[in-house]
Amino acid sequence: MIKKLSISILAICILATVAYLWLALPILSGYGAKDLCSCAYVGKRSEKEIIKSDLSNFPLSLGSFHLDLKDSSATGSVFGLASKKAIYRKGLGCTLISEISENTLRNQKLRSPAIQAPDSLQRIPFPQGDLVDYSKVNGVDYKRLNRAIDWAFTNTQDTLKNSRGIIVVYKDSIIAERYADGFDQNTPQIGWSMTKSITSTLIGILEKQNKIDIYQPAPLSIWQNQGTNITTDMLLRMSAGLDWNEDYSGPSKATNMLFKTANMGNFAAKQAQQHQPDAQWYYSSGTTNIISQLTKDVLGPAYHDFPYQELFYKIGMYHTVLEPDASGTYVGSSYAFGTPRDWARFGLLYLKDGNWFGEQIISERWTSYVSTPTPNDSTQNYGAQFWLNAGALHDRNNRPYPNAPTDIYSANGYDGQRVFIVPSHQLVVVRMGLSKRKQFDFDKFISEIINSLENGQ
Repeated sequence: MIKKLSISILAICILATVAYLWLALPILSGYGAKDLCSCAYVGKRSEKEIIKSDLSNFPLSLGSFHLDLKDSSATGSVFGLASKKAIYRKGLGCTLISEISENTLRNQKLRSPAIQAPDSLQRIPFPQGDLVDYSKVNGVDYKRLNRAIDWAFTNTQDTLKNSRGIIVVYKDSIIAERYADGFDQNTPQIGWSMTKSITSTLIGILEKQNKIDIYQPAPLSIWQNQGTNITTDMLLRMSAGLDWNEDYSGPSKATNMLFKTANMGNFAAKQAQQHQPDAQWYYSSGTTNIISQLTKDVLGPAYHDFPYQELFYKIGMYHTVLEPDASGTYVGSSYAFGTPRDWARFGLLYLKDGNWFGEQIISERWTSYVSTPTPNDSTQNYGAQFWLNAGALHDRNNRPYPNAPTDIYSANGYDGQRVFIVPSHQLVVVRMGLSKRKQFDFDKFISEIINSLENGQ
C-alpha cells in the first residue's frame, strides 16, 4: 500500500513538473529570442556580448539563443524544447512570433515609420540637436556630481550596479554624460516599462487634439456594446479593476501576454472584472497594452506613424523605436528602445510642461495630470503611467526617495531604467542599466546629483 502511494505521489509530481515546464519553457525561450533580436538589430550589439551579459543568469542560462543574420531573426529554446522565434523588420524593430505563422507576420503590410536622424542635428545644440557644449555650467559642484556618477558605474562583489548610460540635464544643458564599455550616445537601449510613460503621452497628444475624452468609456473596439464603464482615465491610472497577475517569476497573465500572445491589448481586455472600476489600484502591463490598442482603434490607418510624427520627431527622438506585437499593435507596456539622449529629451518635454521650444506637444494640464497621485493608491506613488515621490497619505516620509524632493516623478523600467523629472531643480536624470532589484540605490543617486546643484540643499 505504501509503495503504491509513493508511486502515485511520484507520478503526480512528475505530471505537475511536466505541466509547469510546458507553460514556463516557452516564456524563457520567448524572452531570450525577443531580447537577443532587439538588442542585436535595434541596439546594434553583438550576439556574444548580449548572451553573456543579458541572457546568462538563471533561469535564462538554461536556454540556447542564436541570431540568424541571413534571416534577420533570433531563436530561443530550452534543452531543445519550446522553440520561439523573433523577427526583425526595419523601422519596426523585433516581434515575437505568437499565435500566427511566420509567413503571415512577415507579410503584414505595416508602414515602417522610423527614419534616420538628419545630419544637421550634429550642428544644432542639445536638446534640439546633438551638439553638446561640455563647458561648465554655473552653480554646479562638478566634483560632487562626478563622485555620484563614479559611484553609479562602480560595481562591487556585493552590488552589481551595471550602469550602461547616464545623462544629467540641468537647465537644458548636459552637465554629465557617461557610458559603459560597448555603449555610447548612439546606442538605443530598452526602456522596458518606461514605455508606459510614452503610451500615456500619446494619449495626452490625442486629448490635446480633441480626439479622445479620457473621462468617457474607453473607445476600445472589443468593448463596444458591452456596457463597460471603464474609462481611459482608469486605464491610465491602473484602476480598471480587471483580473491580472503582474508576476515575472514564472507563468502568469503578464508573461503569457508578452511571450505567447499575438494581440496583447485584446488579451488583457478580455480578462474578467475582479473589482469595481476605480475602486482599487493595481500595477498592470496588460492595462497599458489596452491603452495602446484603443489608440490604434481611435487612429486607424494613421496609428503606426502617430508616435513618430506627433512625438518622437518633434522633440528629436530619432533613435527611438516602438516595437509592435504580432497583431501590429505597439507593445505600449514594454518595448521602446531609445538612446539615453532620446530618453532625456522625453523627460525635458515634461519638465517644460509639454512645450517644446514654442510648440505645445501636450497640454500643460497633462503634465500635472500624470504627476498627480491616483486617488485610490494609498502609497501615492503612482500617477498616470508615471511613478511619483509624493509620499503616502498618512506618512509623507514614506516614499521611494525619502532624501529627494516630493515633486520628482519618473518613468521607471525593469532592471533599473529611469527618467527622473525634477521640476523644483530644473533637472532631468536618465539612468540605463542592467541591475537587479535593490542592487542600485536610486535615493542615494538622485539625492547626490541634486545636492551637487546650487539650489540642491
